[in-house]
Amino acid sequence: MRFVILIVAGALVGCTGGASVAALKTQYPIVHYHGPKAPATVTLEKSRPANWVGIHDVSKVAVGAIIVSEDWAFYQHQGFDPKQMQEAFKENLEEHRYVRGASTITQQVARNVFLDKGKTMLRKIKELYIAIRMEKSVGKTKILESYLNIAEWGEGVFGIRQAAETYFHKNPRDLTAKEGAFLAMLLPSPKRYSQSFRAKHLTDYAESTVDDILDKMVQADYISSEERATEGASKLSFEL
Repeated sequence: MRFVILIVAGALVGCTGGASVAALKTQYPIVHYHGPKAPATVTLEKSRPANWVGIHDVSKVAVGAIIVSEDWAFYQHQGFDPKQMQEAFKENLEEHRYVRGASTITQQVARNVFLDKGKTMLRKIKELYIAIRMEKSVGKTKILESYLNIAEWGEGVFGIRQAAETYFHKNPRDLTAKEGAFLAMLLPSPKRYSQSFRAKHLTDYAESTVDDILDKMVQADYISSEERATEGASKLSFEL
């Protein structure tokens, strides 16, 4: 399967492969917000932005919450997760509609930095190809760091620095496990799921999802069972 993807995509990607993908290793993706009615765009810049957050400047528990929620096998796969892709395909087929994606963190960075927003089979093939190239030429640390700096966490809220400030008035390095879990909960649909913040209390869905992420963090050894109990019983600052 991987060999076929490389052959097909290598012939189709053109200028989006090779050196341009490797540029992410030394350059920085910058999100340009164009308002609520236009999609944000991303460009690569050579100079490190003033608001860029290094991977070691984000609390480990917040990073852990995002990994177990978005891409549990991030440090094991080589750009895509065949098992998740198979399960997503089966679920979508059973529902006769698109209900679940299977994009890894690497694929999400590939899509947001190098591709347009169209949902086509060709774009998906390009996304897989670029993700594989990124894993080889850029590496896990910069991929994850880039993801944290360009992910959308609400209307006009891009990057974990702005997310931490918007929701908790904190520096990313000071985020707790539950705060990280809340931010992870937002990622699939930040504009929709941020209603908990606007309402000043967790919706049933948000509370259930945050609890599930905390449980996964225990399984992945990001927090202990005792820490999970303490975090689960705590209130987020906007709920107080």
